[in-house]
Amino acid sequence: ARQILTPAAIHNGMVLDMAFGGSTNTMLHLTAIAQAAGCPVTMEDWDRASAETPNIVRIAPAGPLHIQDLNDVGGVSAIIGELGCAGHLDLSAVTCHGTMAEWVAECPEPDGEVVRRVEDAYSPDGGLKVVRGNLAPDCGVVKKSAVDPSMWRHSGPARVFDSEEQACEAIFGGAISPGDVVVIRYEGPAGGPGMREMLTPTSAICGMGLATSVALITDGRFSGASKGPCIGHVSPEAAAGGPIALVREGDVISIDIQAGTLTLEVAPDELERRRAAWQPPAPKYETGVLSRYARLVTSADKGAYLS
Repeated sequence: ARQILTPAAIHNGMVLDMAFGGSTNTMLHLTAIAQAAGCPVTMEDWDRASAETPNIVRIAPAGPLHIQDLNDVGGVSAIIGELGCAGHLDLSAVTCHGTMAEWVAECPEPDGEVVRRVEDAYSPDGGLKVVRGNLAPDCGVVKKSAVDPSMWRHSGPARVFDSEEQACEAIFGGAISPGDVVVIRYEGPAGGPGMREMLTPTSAICGMGLATSVALITDGRFSGASKGPCIGHVSPEAAAGGPIALVREGDVISIDIQAGTLTLEVAPDELERRRAAWQPPAPKYETGVLSRYARLVTSADKGAYLS
């Protein structure tokens, strides 16, 4: 496996991910895989891959096309071929098909609709984006390609929930208004524990017609089916005392996806006062596998692997 899982292969996987605009989960899992393979990557590496890779595929929920449409025009090989010919892949990497260069030589031509040419990309940068700021010092991630451009920049009052269930109750109860920024915390790798997918609240926001007026921020993660301005993997997580644990109801949060910033508009001295008063919550599990997991899991920006 280590003959295939090399730095070159990991790089190619990251580039493919950005061109495809895959699930934000891939940024978590590929980071963990790279760590296990002995060639770790950082959020800076992901940031660089995003900046250098054009987004040439937009499958639902990022667009009207579906995965079957991609399969019909050659699948992943069609994307690989276009990226390889455009110089975005490391052709020396070993694959199950031989070298990447040999694979690229056999790939089908892009059809131009499902898989676009690099020069006709949806955007010059990748479908996934890393964001940082005083609310997410280590990282947050968002599927930019599935966010309406009108919500690439947004500021609004925080609506704070300490679990997915609390947030869903408020959303379904009509308590969330256009302009709000829903914050769901204590759902990270250790806080969950397990980092649940926030598919229900994101689906509820979309289903209620709020995807172009309400943002969602969490230390949990999302399903690949999520769309809208949903920023996940916020690190450090709330359970570790990250800034997301210090957010209070009504605080203004500013998002700039294009610039890659996530800002809690609260004065530093006030945040320090809140930090001094913060107490970590009691563990949800005192014994068993989940208790050990919560103690040993790393932060989302590291891939949430067991140390």
